Amino acid sequence: MVLAVSTAGGGLSGPGPQDSGDQDGVGQDANPHVFHEPVLLSEVLQHLVVRLGGVYVDATLGEAGHASAVLRYTSPAGTLLGLDRDPRTLEIANQRLSEFGRRSTSVRSSYAGMVEAARSRGIEAADGVLMDLGVSSRQLESPGYGLSFQADEPLDMRFDPAAPLTAAVVVNTFSEQELASLLRENGEEPRARRIARAIVRSRPIESTAALARVVLTALGPGRGRRLHPATRTFQALRITVNDELNTLREGLEAAVELLTPGGRLVVISYHSLEDRIVKNFLARAAASCVCPPGFPICVCDHEQTMRTVNRRIIRPSPEEVNANPRSRSAKMRVSERR
Repeated sequence: MVLAVSTAGGGLSGPGPQDSGDQDGVGQDANPHVFHEPVLLSEVLQHLVVRLGGVYVDATLGEAGHASAVLRYTSPAGTLLGLDRDPRTLEIANQRLSEFGRRSTSVRSSYAGMVEAARSRGIEAADGVLMDLGVSSRQLESPGYGLSFQADEPLDMRFDPAAPLTAAVVVNTFSEQELASLLRENGEEPRARRIARAIVRSRPIESTAALARVVLTALGPGRGRRLHPATRTFQALRITVNDELNTLREGLEAAVELLTPGGRLVVISYHSLEDRIVKNFLARAAASCVCPPGFPICVCDHEQTMRTVNRRIIRPSPEEVNANPRSRSAKMRVSERR
């Protein structure tokens, strides 16, 4: 069987969230019938050690770019369970995977719930788990998400439209101190306090364009700046609204629990916050001891659950970056269940 799971960022230009990545490489026209190559596809298939009839988790179903390739490589016996929090993306993925019939099943859930989703369908272990943490082009460019300042939309930013917290709630009700904290922690914004103060003074702020203008006014256009001044603010809000970092930690734990001995975990991240969590988690899982340096004997009783496969980060080739510029920030790490 194969499992797949997903999520889960001058003028008003730019994609929005910083280094948000392009999970499925969908073209700018966001045509629902147009699909391009997903990020690091050949590398994913290689490092998952995809085999006929294997059991795999594609931990970001998205629009099923990786999942459809895995299903083809595991034909005729492989099956796929896909999880995604976004019902709009899930509908597109289901259409794309319909050719595989009963070999493909999808569930609306974050990857933090992959163990429960798998076991409820009689799946006890997986030969591989893929977690591609990118936000798709379609989510950035389609109306209704409010993830980008390319268009003027309501401040939403939820992947799951049923979730209670929206970006508008955060922007218009959080205290100045709370806003500054989330901008620093989730956006790595060095001028978080100045932006938070400007947001509070400008309330109510109801749209993406209005928020981008507030940030631009607070910081100024800057000279030689590659990113729009609001990029880190939008990233911080998106991460906060969707609780992305906590969900990532829970998803990594779930992946380790679900993997069979010798099974592979492949994680593709797109910004430093995600990659730091993945790097530290995998390093700790692969360590035989986590006692503080200098301890004469081991007293941590730590269980070594993973083995590092690639010491160096795997990145897209220059050819892939040229074909899909949003893949440029992708970093892939691989680990194996002991």
